[in-house]
Amino acid sequence: MQKRIPIECPSCNSQLKVKSLHCDHCGTSIDGLFDLPLQAKLNQEEQQFILNFIKYSGSLKDMAKHLNLSYPSVRNLLDDLIEKLNKLENTSTEKK
Repeated sequence: MQKRIPIECPSCNSQLKVKSLHCDHCGTSIDGLFDLPLQAKLNQEEQQFILNFIKYSGSLKDMAKHLNLSYPSVRNLLDDLIEKLNKLENTSTEKK
């Protein structure tokens, strides 16, 4: 099982930030406080939906067949994801 980067604080559910980055190749470490990329703020299912969307060239019909769902169900999933991305973008731009 692959470990996933936590995106929310287990104590208060606030968005987490990255504090340090490390290169295994040369040993360089960078410390600071960095926002997670927008895509990393999505849960695993939402990230997989985006990957499938790209793999199926944006064809909701093909995705519906792959996911064994109706076209309207897949369209609703996409609409929900678009709404969430818009909220995340607005939240991140408000903090800057």
